[in-house]
Parts: sequence; structure tokens; C-alpha cells
Amino acid sequence: SSPGLSPTREREGGAMDALKHKVHTAYKGVAESLMTTRTTSAFLEKGVVTPEEFVVAGDYLVEQCPTWSWQGGDAKSAKSYLPEDKQFLVTRNVPCLKRARAMEEYAGKEQHLSGEDEGWVAAGGDGNGGSKDDDAPDMDEIPDISALRVDSGAKDDKNDDDDDDAEDIPDMDDFDMCGDEEDDASALPSSAAPLDSADDDAGHILKTRTYDLSITYDKYYQTPRVWLNGYDERRRALDPKKALEDISAEHAKKTVTIDPHPHTSVPSASIHPCKHAPVMKKLIESAAGDAEPSVERYLFVFLKFIASVVPTIEYDYTASASLR
Repeated sequence: SSPGLSPTREREGGAMDALKHKVHTAYKGVAESLMTTRTTSAFLEKGVVTPEEFVVAGDYLVEQCPTWSWQGGDAKSAKSYLPEDKQFLVTRNVPCLKRARAMEEYAGKEQHLSGEDEGWVAAGGDGNGGSKDDDAPDMDEIPDISALRVDSGAKDDKNDDDDDDAEDIPDMDDFDMCGDEEDDASALPSSAAPLDSADDDAGHILKTRTYDLSITYDKYYQTPRVWLNGYDERRRALDPKKALEDISAEHAKKTVTIDPHPHTSVPSASIHPCKHAPVMKKLIESAAGDAEPSVERYLFVFLKFIASVVPTIEYDYTASASLR
């Protein structure tokens, strides 16, 4: 419960938020049917991408990380501005060994890095729940990300003039989003299968939640959008609301909504994209440095950002957060 709020007031607040979200979703659907699809590049200036750039970035992600693949989804839900066989990206059976709260209690309060590392989230404390070291870098919040709200304001800069220049991003070869092949989620033994055997070995098999993560293109916000479908330790579908347990406290119930997946219609937890563009703009600027960014790397930066929202869903095997 929220401090200072009675259970009745809290329920009323939740009902109002649900109503606002329902109204916004309806407004967004109408707006998408009327608005034109972005065709000019603006990922450097605004952090947004065109459908064509989304496909380019998705192709590169699939090439570099075989655990990700393109899907066509339900033909009735296909978007005309995307290829029929490249409607969304998916990675399956991603392990989630513990709840986000448990990690935060162990590592200390999350902190948002500032300066050159602005946009990344670091765990505070000494790894044992203690306070941060005196020598630790100053921390700050990602602009607006902690206060994300679903509002009905249309994106009023979607018709601005755009710069068509898009060149090479910083070398990220040392920034391994996939990990070694033997570390890929799909290569792990199925630890979420039912364990009904009384064999002695049964106690040594780790049972864990798993997630299917998918990335769609959001025409209204002109950015990628992440969707989560979870499974419990016995591979039973998880109530989407339970996914909030695996989302950082900084973002749960603030930036996460429960909506039907646009290509499968399955109720899914989704990280709302209303502030993705400004955050991505800052991250790309920070990652680029003196190098010339390339849009094909866009989803790598995006997934690193999402890792701060779902810190215990282990699709990201990066050893270092440095993009320099």
C-alpha cells in the first residue's frame, strides 16, 4: 500500500488510473488509424525510428543474437508498414531466477547514473544491503523516466523536419548482448518443466520462472515496445499482473500496463513507450561519443535500457555497461 493512503483511496486511485489508460488506449487507436507512418530518419535528433529502421535494427539483432527471431503473428493483426514475416521480434524461455524486490533488497536501492553514464541504472549499496561507498560516482535520475504516465497528448513533433543523416554508431563489439552461445537462454536445460519425480536428483534441479519477451513497433510513439509473457516454475502461464514482481520498483505500476499483445491478442505486461524516445535520444548521444551512430545498433542500446526495468529477467548477458 502507498504510504498515507487508506485502502479505499488506493482502490479508487487504481480504478481512476485504469479508466485513464482505457481512454488513452482508445484515443491512441484512433490516432494511429489517422496519422501517417514516419518515413524520415530522426533517431539521432528525437530517439524515434521509422518502420524501415526498426526492421534494419531487428535484422542486426537477430544476426548477432540468435536467441532473437522475427515472427509474423496473426495475419489479421499484421501491420501494413512492416514485412509480413517481420512483424515483431521474440526471444523465448528467458530465465528469471528471483524477484526484482529480492535483488533490490540485496544490492541496495537502485540509483540512476548521471554525467557520461546518464540513462543507466546501477545498484546502490555494497552488495550486502549496505549504503553506497563514499567513492561511488554521483547518481541522478533518468529524466522523466521515474514519472512516466500514460497521457492522451498526441506527439506534436511527429511532422517536424527530420535529418536524414544516419551514420555509424560507437563500436559495440565488446558490448556483448548475447553472451557466448553456451550461455544463451535457449541453450539452457528446461528448468521450468514440472518436477513430479521423487528421484534423488530432483532436489538438484533448479526451478525458475521464465519469460517470452517480444518487441513490437509502436506507430504512435515511433519506438520499439517490449511485451512480457511469463511462466511459473512448472511452465504454467503467469498472470500478467504477477510480472510486476519482476520489474524494478522504480517502474512497476508506473510505466507498466497490462494490454492485449498487438499481434497475438494474449494479455501481456508491457513497458509503456510514452517516454522511450527522449530516453533513447539521451542514451544514443551518450553511447556515440565522437563516433557516428548507426541505426542498426539502436535495439542494442534499447535492450540495455530495458534491462534496468526488468533487472532479473536474464536476456542481457553483457558483462560491462560501457559503450565507449
